Amino acid sequence: MTSDLDTLPKIGAPATRALHSAGYSTLRDLAGVSRAELAELHGMGPKALGIIQGALEEHSLSLGR
Repeated sequence: MTSDLDTLPKIGAPATRALHSAGYSTLRDLAGVSRAELAELHGMGPKALGIIQGALEEHSLSLGR
């Protein structure tokens, strides 16, 4: 799975809407954001968080703690 830092990875529609509503529109925007903060978003589940973390790791980035 190769991802682009200027787009969001392919996650479910509810999770994508939650990210957009919170002001995150690119993978780059998510680097360093705490996993707990993202988990609080309505529609964001463990599967979506795992996909995001994996996509960030492809670019030597990660979610915050």
